[in-house]
Amino acid sequence: MKNVLIIGAKGQLGRDCLDVFKDVSGLNGVDLPEADLSDPGVCRDVLDRLQPEIIVNCAAYTAVDACETDKSCWKANAELPGNLADWAAENGAFLAHISTDYIFSGDKPLFEVLLETEPPAPVSEYGRSKLAGEQSVMERCANSAILRTAWLYGGSGKNFLKTMLRLTLQNPGKELKVVSDQFGSPTWSYTLARQIRAVAERRAGGIFHASSEEYCSWYDLACRFLGKLGVEHHFVPCTSEEFPSPTKRPTNSILENAHLKALGMNLFKGWEDELSDFVEKHGESVMAEVQGK
Repeated sequence: MKNVLIIGAKGQLGRDCLDVFKDVSGLNGVDLPEADLSDPGVCRDVLDRLQPEIIVNCAAYTAVDACETDKSCWKANAELPGNLADWAAENGAFLAHISTDYIFSGDKPLFEVLLETEPPAPVSEYGRSKLAGEQSVMERCANSAILRTAWLYGGSGKNFLKTMLRLTLQNPGKELKVVSDQFGSPTWSYTLARQIRAVAERRAGGIFHASSEEYCSWYDLACRFLGKLGVEHHFVPCTSEEFPSPTKRPTNSILENAHLKALGMNLFKGWEDELSDFVEKHGESVMAEVQGK
């Protein structure tokens, strides 16, 4: 494998992809502020210059609430993937495109898993734009894979874990409400990057769910994370209704990695084991970052 291009290289997942693919000859990374790849001409110029054999698209407009009013999310989430798919199809490249649980309604009965065959039914502008991106990739590039993930966290960038740690340290002894009626599979971006590489190396096509095994609530995740760091916390479970949002959040985001398992390729462990590995690797640096050291 050679000539790999990571789109969204400065993001949380993109940075881990650069790390996981670092031994590959001809590895390059591009970030959206550097090049507007939603513009077909710009996208073609960049890809013609770099000539990737494998393209990993980690780029997305992920500000879920902002997507409801900022229609530019369609450029990053739908038009950009289509441009990548067109070039990949014309040049024989493999395209791995990262998608989300938000392409589902989230209304499936609690604790029933979501398979790759589950009919999409997005209820937010973010979800609709991401589904459009999936469809563009699948329709325009046969040599491609869609990897849907959920509840992503990592060592770089902003995420739920860092937010919970920061709020706890800034408010010692104070009770903090955390939603306990939404369920999903917290996913470490580094393991997802490893999974992307495994799929790309085999050029395994189709739709894949790619998230940690088992599931929990946001409240469970916050408690486990702070507990593993040895930080005292006073989290209190609450309902979604206590945190009004312009965007409906999925109640059930439990993705089942059925396709990966069928191909003997699933690299994910249970979410608690993944979280332990994350804390072992990044716990000290995350603590220092949140404390401003």
